[in-house]
Amino acid sequence: MDPRERYARQTMLPEIGPEGQRRLAASSVLLVGVGGLGSPAALYLTGAGVGRLGLADPDTVSESNLQRQVLYTESQIGRPKPAAARERLAALSSSTRFDLHPEGLTAENARELVAAYDLVVECCDNFATRYLLDEACAEVGRPWVYGSIGAFHGQVSLFNGRTGRRYTELYPDREALCALPRSTAGVLGTVPGVIGAIEASEAIKWIAGFGEPLEGKLFTIDLKTLQTETIEF
Repeated sequence: MDPRERYARQTMLPEIGPEGQRRLAASSVLLVGVGGLGSPAALYLTGAGVGRLGLADPDTVSESNLQRQVLYTESQIGRPKPAAARERLAALSSSTRFDLHPEGLTAENARELVAAYDLVVECCDNFATRYLLDEACAEVGRPWVYGSIGAFHGQVSLFNGRTGRRYTELYPDREALCALPRSTAGVLGTVPGVIGAIEASEAIKWIAGFGEPLEGKLFTIDLKTLQTETIEF
């Protein structure tokens, strides 16, 4: 496989070029969660030529996932998500290395796991994991891309980048938020597709070194109305 041909439509962009592509190939990204958000993020990061992708998720594929988690198939129901995701991603790119972390991100492994990658893309669905990730990234000096969805809307930001802005600055009520009961809520299947793709775009921008990252900014979108807003915080 000729990388010049494979990534030609990307490297012809002056913002990326051959140097940006080399940065992507030399980079490592940890995905915390390989579900609704992680599926499109993983596909686009792999397609873009990221050299090493970590897949951290303790969950297994279920039938209800298939409406929005586009990495998986009916034949993979019941399988651990990191292993099932690697099958699809490896078929997309033989040059990308995939490291599996089926234990997910935990209090015991967070610092060491985050330190092993250049950038983290958060694709989980709970506040506790986000606060844990925020602490670990601050401790070891790693930026991370945040994404969250619900019903018809979603939001994206970037934390612990050049200015060191933290998730706790945007959501300071840690105790109250983590105490909220976890519940299953409805979501339009395309919402995580849109937000996961934007998360991947933020990661690619950061790695290749172009554009304006969403650092100190929160991007929101409502797919029912297609209204968007970018709020500085």
